[in-house]
Amino acid sequence: MAVLSTPLHYLTSVPPVTRYFTLATVAFSSLYLWIWWSAEATYIPYLTLVPGSSLFYPWTFVSSALVEASLWELAFSLIVIPASLRYFERLWGSLEILKFILICVTGPNLIAFAFNWIEYAAIGDADMFLYGMQYHGQMALFTSFLVAFTQIIPEHQVQIFGLFRVRVKRLPMVYMTFSVVMTLLGFQCPYITIQFGWFVSWIYLRFYKRNVTDTLGGVVTYGDRSETFALTSWFPPFLHTPVSALANTVYKIATRLRLVPSSFPQDIESGYSQVPGGARAEAERRRALALKALDQRLAHSSSNLPGQSGPSGQPSRPSPPASAPVIAEQRGSVSEADVADPTGSTESEG
Repeated sequence: MAVLSTPLHYLTSVPPVTRYFTLATVAFSSLYLWIWWSAEATYIPYLTLVPGSSLFYPWTFVSSALVEASLWELAFSLIVIPASLRYFERLWGSLEILKFILICVTGPNLIAFAFNWIEYAAIGDADMFLYGMQYHGQMALFTSFLVAFTQIIPEHQVQIFGLFRVRVKRLPMVYMTFSVVMTLLGFQCPYITIQFGWFVSWIYLRFYKRNVTDTLGGVVTYGDRSETFALTSWFPPFLHTPVSALANTVYKIATRLRLVPSSFPQDIESGYSQVPGGARAEAERRRALALKALDQRLAHSSSNLPGQSGPSGQPSRPSPPASAPVIAEQRGSVSEADVADPTGSTESEG
């Protein structure tokens, strides 16, 4: 009885969104493979995203991500996607991970749909660009999870195939390079969605994802405006100047059009106006104060040691801890650059 209850106990321990998304992937992929094997049909527009037919089957902008067209693609997705989903669902919650899935699946599909229609308008080959490509699978979602891992644990090292180690922050660009190579070789579908998935997930995590910070008593903030997650951080140094200029221009326009929300509410910002940078600066200020208190305590304990005395026999007085205010000032200045200015007038999006 204990042996039979173990799989059931494992399934019930899996978070709901992870559980149902995995089951839906298995169901839709099995249906696709069964139709392809029994009817020998290679054109299934009601399950996959076909740019020339998707307007008649709008649900495919979402459901196509649940379809893996081969057994090896299905095996790869079942290995990496549920584990990532489970990790982030426990970290963010079921509602936030569901929003993340919908945005990082629908967004790249919409861009791919528009991109194929642009190619058709420019070249005029409907058989290739409108009906010859069927977008499917979870490559865009996998890229989105790599971006999310880069945001949370960028310096963590992982071992790939047991051969070499690489930092997590390098993985999205490695996958992007693979996508570019496959696209240039003529395999645009579905590998180009890797690039679209990276772009959509970074925009969402940078500006729109809802966060509840404990620093200010549960205040809701949006996005991650830190310099370590800026757009330039994804590119080599020689491209930082043009990428930063382009990103700043687009960011200012989006801010003026109110397309980008403030990183934290205006009333909270005014209530903590004495703290530079908002929530992140408040956290840095508290760390600096704790460090200062620790330095003072260590200095006080060292002055009470019986063996330490000056030449006149009096206990030597320790020098005042001057490092803590300097650290606090430096961290405060760094935190001011981490949070974007809601008006977009002085802060740049590099």
